[in-house]
This record gives sequence, C-alpha cells and structure tokens, in this order.
Amino acid sequence: MEHVEQSALANDFTELRIEPKPAYEFIKRVQDLILATTALILLAPLWLFMALIIRLTTPGPAIYRQKNVVGRYGKLMTVYKFRTMYVNSNEADHNKTIARFVKGEQIDTIEKDGKKIPVYKKTRDPRVTPIGRILRKSGLDEIPQLMNVLKGEMSLVGPRAPLLFEYEHYTAAQKPRMEVMPGITGLYQVTARSMVTFDRMIEIDMDYIRRRSFWLDLQIMLLTPWVLITGKGAY
Repeated sequence: MEHVEQSALANDFTELRIEPKPAYEFIKRVQDLILATTALILLAPLWLFMALIIRLTTPGPAIYRQKNVVGRYGKLMTVYKFRTMYVNSNEADHNKTIARFVKGEQIDTIEKDGKKIPVYKKTRDPRVTPIGRILRKSGLDEIPQLMNVLKGEMSLVGPRAPLLFEYEHYTAAQKPRMEVMPGITGLYQVTARSMVTFDRMIEIDMDYIRRRSFWLDLQIMLLTPWVLITGKGAY
C-alpha cells in the first residue's frame, strides 16, 4: 500500500517547477551534516534528561516516530520527535483539524490585550501531555529531527514537512512547495507559526524557496532561538 502511495506521489514531481540551485544545495548539505552532528553531541545530556522525564511522567516510549510524512519530491519518511501525546491518542479529530486548516478555516482563538485573535491550530489539544505542552511550546520536541537531517531526509532550514493526509488536500499550485528539502525550522516557523491561514503559509514557504540562500538560511537560524524562547505561535 505504501509503495502504491509513494508511486502516486512521485507522479506529482515528473515536471519540476522550482529553479534548481545545485551549488547552494551541495554546500547546504555539508553545512547541515556539520551543524546537526555538533548539535546532537552538545544536546546529548538534554536529550537524555527529556527522555527520562517523558518516560517517568507518562507510559510509552520517549521518541515518537511519525510515519507517512511527505518529504522532498513526495518521498514518504518517518520523522522522529520527542513524544508529546498520550499513547494511542485518537487521530480522527486531528485529521479533521488538518482538513479545516487546509481549507483556510480558523481553528481556535487566543486572548491578547482584551481581543480575540484567530489561531490556525488547536490550542487546547487533549491528546497532549503536560510535559508535551512544554516541549511543544519550546520547540524542544523537534530535537530528534536532527536524525532526519543526518539521514538526508530533512534540512535544518526549509518548509514544514506535511503529513500525507494534509498533502492529499494540496492543489497542483501548492505541491511545488515539496520540491525542496523540508526543514526543522523555516521562514514560516519564525514569522507566522500557527497565526496565519494555510494559503498564507504556502505563500511564505514559496517566498523562501524563490529567495533561498545562505544569508536567508542564516537569518532564519538566528531568529529560531528567539521564537522558541518567546513561544510565539506555539500551542
């Protein structure tokens, strides 16, 4: 079944619509390997500490393997994250939320300065554990994705990788977003992060793809810690 799905996805990329940048991509890959390896070594104590906290507070594995994530050129992959949800959580409601997001519907609201602000992600997800909320807010749940970077499935900087269920709702005009390597962080994550519609997210990612460069990647990486510290747009 997965092979059939993979073949169908590959058909979406028989005619590429994004300008290739081979020199940039080669050097970026070398940079990703160096930075991801360094980060894994430096963050090893934190990784072990968080894994222990997750195991002690809720039953289940510390690492969650999210299957059927769509990578570059529609290749399906398994993405690694620290587990932030209770084991065997119901995915049906989450799939409905994703479908609403792709259609441009508002998912939730937050209160700020006495005003209700629209949010395009569920802010009170009952599937998320107390520790999971902290990990998601800080972005620390995504540290294991450095393994996906080492495997060559992701980059440090790039568009957010969608689940297969989300990708199936894409229009033909939106699919070129997956002609570049998805990233752990990206222009959308540091400028919008759950505060804009799906169409606006696509626009931001396509803007990144058109302008992608070492300088833009550096700006995004430097902005990422500040966004994680402030927790802007994270729920």
